[in-house]
Amino acid sequence: MTTMNSTFGSRFGLEYAPMSFLVRFGKREVLVCRDFRKRFYAVNPIIECDTGVQPGHLEVLLFSRWLLIFSKAGY
Repeated sequence: MTTMNSTFGSRFGLEYAPMSFLVRFGKREVLVCRDFRKRFYAVNPIIECDTGVQPGHLEVLLFSRWLLIFSKAGY
């Protein structure tokens, strides 16, 4: 059995995210999942960009529903 060592730690809480998948492009990872977090601020309805929870991560929220998290691959 092969496991992928992801840079997304448990601080994201993504083990509970429904419908998520991880794509690796060379030295980069992109995690795509439905946004399940409660946001306490007004969100742009089309695209919202923010820094990630961990250093070196970028979060992009599309259509207030899909969360894309970009990071360096951890290998």
